[in-house]
Amino acid sequence: MDQIARLLSPASVAVIGASGDARKTSGRPIAFLRKHGFEGRLYPVNPRYEEIDGLRCYPSVDALPEVPDVAIILLGPERANQAVADLAARGCPAAIVLAGGYGETGTTGAQRQEELKAARGSMRILGPNTIGLVNLTERVTLSASGALDMDQLLPGRVAVVSQSGGILGALLSRGVAAGIGFSKLISTSNEVDLDVADFVDYLADDPTTSVIALYIEGLRDSEKFTRAARKARSAGKPVVVYKVGRSEAGAHAANSHTGALAGSDDLYSAYFKQLGVIRAETFADLLDIPFALASGRSMNGRRVAILTSTGGAGTLIADNLGMSGFETPAPGPETAEKLRNLDIGDQAVLDRNPIDLTLAGLQPELMRSAIGILLDSDDYDAVVTVVGSSGVAQPHLMADAIRDSLASSDKPVLAYISPHAPAAAQRINGSGGVAFNAPESCASALKALVMSGQGSSASAADIAPSAARVEELPSGPLDEERSKRLYAGFGITVTRELVVKSGQEAAQAASELGGHVALKVLSELIPHKSEVGGVALHLSSDTIGDRLERMRDEVGGHVGFTPESFLVQEMVTGGQELILGFHRDPQLGPALLLGMGGVTAELFQDTTLRLLPVSEEQAREMLCELKTYPLLDGFRGMPKADVDAAAKCIVAFSQMAMQLGDRLVEAEINPLLVRPAGSGVIALDGLTIIA
Repeated sequence: MDQIARLLSPASVAVIGASGDARKTSGRPIAFLRKHGFEGRLYPVNPRYEEIDGLRCYPSVDALPEVPDVAIILLGPERANQAVADLAARGCPAAIVLAGGYGETGTTGAQRQEELKAARGSMRILGPNTIGLVNLTERVTLSASGALDMDQLLPGRVAVVSQSGGILGALLSRGVAAGIGFSKLISTSNEVDLDVADFVDYLADDPTTSVIALYIEGLRDSEKFTRAARKARSAGKPVVVYKVGRSEAGAHAANSHTGALAGSDDLYSAYFKQLGVIRAETFADLLDIPFALASGRSMNGRRVAILTSTGGAGTLIADNLGMSGFETPAPGPETAEKLRNLDIGDQAVLDRNPIDLTLAGLQPELMRSAIGILLDSDDYDAVVTVVGSSGVAQPHLMADAIRDSLASSDKPVLAYISPHAPAAAQRINGSGGVAFNAPESCASALKALVMSGQGSSASAADIAPSAARVEELPSGPLDEERSKRLYAGFGITVTRELVVKSGQEAAQAASELGGHVALKVLSELIPHKSEVGGVALHLSSDTIGDRLERMRDEVGGHVGFTPESFLVQEMVTGGQELILGFHRDPQLGPALLLGMGGVTAELFQDTTLRLLPVSEEQAREMLCELKTYPLLDGFRGMPKADVDAAAKCIVAFSQMAMQLGDRLVEAEINPLLVRPAGSGVIALDGLTIIA
C-alpha cells in the first residue's frame, strides 16, 4: 500500500496534540473518528493527559507503541514542524497539518513552510492550513470540521478535492441535506507536498469513486494535473472543476494585443476543455453536476421530454433548457398515442412539450407509466420530471415512480422539485434518481452529461522541421520585417516588402512592388505603429517619398527619437482579418490565441484559446468557436474564406512556438488576412519578443 493510500485508508492513527475536551478543535478528531465508526487503532499524543476518551495517551511521538499509518497534527506551526520531524524520523508514511501561519500569511509564514517541507523528509504531508480529509466509504474522519457533528454521513460515488478547507464542510452538509453521498473529501490547502493532482491521480484508481469534483484557486503543477486528468478520463471518471478567481484580470503583456486578450481565466477554460474536464459555472454546479454524472447514465442527443403536472414549473424548465441549447420537441405520433392510452383524462396536454398531465401527478401508477413511455421513445434523449406541491405532503409519489422507471433505460431522468420539499429530494436521490431544487441545475446537469460523452479535443501535433535558423535569433523584440521572416521559415505566407531608409529608396521599392503599397515605420521599439502615425496606406512611387519624411517627423514627435528605417509593403486587400498570437501563462504554460483581428481586436474581444501544441483539428475548432466565424463561412452572400489555409497557418504558428520553446516570450500576427477560398492566408504584420 503506498503512502497516499495509507493516508486515506489508515489502520492506525496518531493524534498529535489531542485534547480531552471534544468542544475544542484539538478534541474533535478523536471524537469524530469514534462517533463515525473508525475501526483502526487510535493513539492520542499529549504529555498533559494519561488518557483521552478511554484511550491511553502518549507523551511523545517517540513513545508511540508503533509507527502509525498517519498522524493528524493539532499543534501551532512551530511545534507542528517539530512533530513532523519526529514522525519522519520514525518512518511515518503521512501526516496532516491543520495549523495555519504558513505560506498564506506572508514572508515569515513562507519561510516556516519551507522549514516544514525540509522537516518532512520522505513523509507525505497534507496541508498545512487544512481541515483534513474524510473517507466516507471506510468511515475515516481525519478532520476537525464542525460539519462532522452531524449524526449520519452518507457514502456515495463522488469524491471532492478542495484547496479550501471550508468548502468541504459546506459540500458535506449540503449533500446530506439533499440525500447526496460522497466517497472521499480532501482539503489540500497550502499544498506544501500533496496537491490536487496527486489526489486526482489516486482517485482515478479508487473503485469507490465514479466522479471527481475539484474546488481550485490555481494549479501549482499543470503538467502533473494534465497527466492525472487524462488518467481519470481514461478510467471513465469525469472530472468537474469549480475554479475561483474568474474576475481577476489576466496578465497584460506590455507589447501585444494577445497579452491583453488572453485572460488567465479564459485560458483555464480552454485548458479544461482540451482535457475533457467539465467546468462548473456556479458553486451549486459543483454539487449538482457530479451527482448527476455519478448516476452512470449517458445522454446521446439534446432532445428532452419535460413531464409535469404544474404548467409554470414546466415552463421554467423548458426556458432554461432552451437557453442551454437543448430541444424540447412535442411527442411524435406514436409516443402521443401511447400517452393517450393511459387514460389520464381530458385535461392532460399531450401535443406539446412540456407534457402536462395535470391531475395525473397524484397517481403514481400513471406517472410511472408516462415516464416509461418517454424513456422508451426514440423522440427523447432524457426526461425531466417536475415534482409539484404533492412532494411536500407525499414525497413518495414521484420518488417511487422515478425509482421504478430507472431499470428500463440508461437515459438520464432528472427531477425538478418546484416547492420546498427536502423529503422528496432525499427520497429521490436516495433511490437512484437525481433531484434538483433549481431549474438551472437541471440544464447544467444535462449539459455535463452531454459533455462527458464527448471526446477530449486534446491531441498531439507533430512539429514540422523549419527552414528558420532559430538559434541565430537575437534577444529582445524583433521588428516587423524580422518577425515575418521568422514566420515565413515555418511556412506562413507573408507580404512582399523591402526595408528602406530614405524617400528615394522608398520610391524605388514602391516601383519594384507594383506601385500600390503601404509604408510603415520599422523599429523593434515601436510595437503599435498605427498609434503613433507609423502606418500609411494606398501609396504610389510618386507619393511615398514625401509621405516617408512626414512620417519620420510625426512618429519622432510621439516616441522621442527619430526612426531610421521604414518598410515598403505590397498592399493586399480582400479577405477577413484575424489575430493569431502566442501567450505564456505563468501557471498553465504556452498557449495560442485566435480572434477577430486588426486595431479593434481588444474592443470586440471575440477570441478563443488553446494550450500548445495545437493540431489541425483543434485549429478548425478554434475558427468555428469565433462569434465572427460566419464571416469566414460566406455570411449573407460573402465569398467563403480559405478556412483550410487558416487552420494550417494556426498549426504552423503553433509549431514555431513549440520549436522556440522557452526562448519565445511573445509572438503575434495581427492582422492575419484570410483570403477567399483557394487563395490562402497572408500575414500583414508581426511582432515577436525573444527571451
